[in-house]
Amino acid sequence: MSNLYDLGALEAHRGINQGDFTAEEYVWSIIERIERVEGKVHAFITLNKENALNDAREIDKKIRTKEDAGSLAGVTVGIKDNISTHGLKTTCASKMLENYVPPYDATVVERLKNHGAIVIGKLNLDEFGMGSTTEYSRYGPTHNPWNLDYVPGGSSGGSGAAVSSRECAISLGSDTGGSVRCPASFCSVVGLKPTYGSVSRFGLISYANSLEQIGPICRTVEDVVTVMNAISGHDPNDNTCFLLRSNVPYLHIKKDTAPSSIAIVKELIDGCDPAVSRTIYSALDKFKEFGWESTEISLKSVNYALPSYYTIAMAEASSNLARYDNIRYGFSLPVEGFEWNTYISNVRSNFGEEVKRRILIGSYVLSSGYYSKYYLKARQLRSLLRQELLSNFGKYDLLVGPTMPVLPFRIGEKIDDPLKMYLMDVDTVLANLAGIPAISIPAGHSNGLPIGLQLMAGPFQEQKLIDAASLLENAIDIARSPEI
Repeated sequence: MSNLYDLGALEAHRGINQGDFTAEEYVWSIIERIERVEGKVHAFITLNKENALNDAREIDKKIRTKEDAGSLAGVTVGIKDNISTHGLKTTCASKMLENYVPPYDATVVERLKNHGAIVIGKLNLDEFGMGSTTEYSRYGPTHNPWNLDYVPGGSSGGSGAAVSSRECAISLGSDTGGSVRCPASFCSVVGLKPTYGSVSRFGLISYANSLEQIGPICRTVEDVVTVMNAISGHDPNDNTCFLLRSNVPYLHIKKDTAPSSIAIVKELIDGCDPAVSRTIYSALDKFKEFGWESTEISLKSVNYALPSYYTIAMAEASSNLARYDNIRYGFSLPVEGFEWNTYISNVRSNFGEEVKRRILIGSYVLSSGYYSKYYLKARQLRSLLRQELLSNFGKYDLLVGPTMPVLPFRIGEKIDDPLKMYLMDVDTVLANLAGIPAISIPAGHSNGLPIGLQLMAGPFQEQKLIDAASLLENAIDIARSPEI
């Protein structure tokens, strides 16, 4: 059977379980696809070819002997390269960790493997997850499968591009300020940022602990549901996870969805690229056709979201990245005539320019003279934003807006202007600051470039997101995979 790589996660799983083809045949199809298009897309940093084939043979053996091979048996998954994988390099797309091989799997990776998923490789990202285009990678930029001259979004650009270009069925990314949803929007796939605390962060190399969350990127909403049910739930290794599984409900696709109330956030759609706003309003008309109530609201605190987010994120980044001091692990540097400041400076030169910029800003806002002026004020604004969002979830089931305010743009177009890059996150940082779930789903295209719709719900209300996203997915036929 040809073109097995075209299959979504559940389609591949069913075919393997039913004996239509073997897991090994399916994995070979994925490998051949990667070899054919990876030179154009550059989604991967490390391939896991031999181990993936061995894992596929083990899955086939379990199926032959009637063992339970798991809900994702044989399905190929790409892992963002800031999530730890046992025996497989995890570089964070940085020279600082170019030879780091973790001695353990992140909890999410372990859970995917326990459900039969096969890790096909590690995916490109902005260095340490700091960026929105996947141009800040030591290994070069990832290209958008819809137009290879354009960015795929970031920081999980490799995760979005690999799924869209059919180099793997599903992928994992991390979302600190939109890093799952941005590439999902730019690559016309589905990306979910779960409620903070619903998915273990153990094994995720930290950027900003209070904001980041691991989430799935898939071609369909149904595949997202399957991945979330596999990876969510309490983990004793992560004290930010909720203690009871009952806090994190199992998700499912409903055949019939009762009409709900949605609110369009005025500040999120004002100032968007006209093609984006037209597409978003067109998608919202579909909800109205199904009897959903739609209201436009204004959120006062949205104007403070971006400065609050970047102050907190950079402060936490400066603290987290202080561990890279070359003492416990790192590079062989000469120690003759040792001077601490010079030595640390030499070590930190292995960071890229954007990472160094964020460390410097984070150190500044945490310094004794500016802590209360910047960092403390940002924390207070975050609390106000969360309160305002939660109060609106008492009135409406979902808040809606574009995932990204702009269309994908050319590689190199904005990289020299950090402020323009930061402003791109204006629609996505709300969910991270408030710790609520949000999903990006394909809503249309303009000049062949994808546009995503973002839905936000109250804490642990992922099912509401799934209901709405599934309804829209069935109402509009949006291409998820371009021809390359």
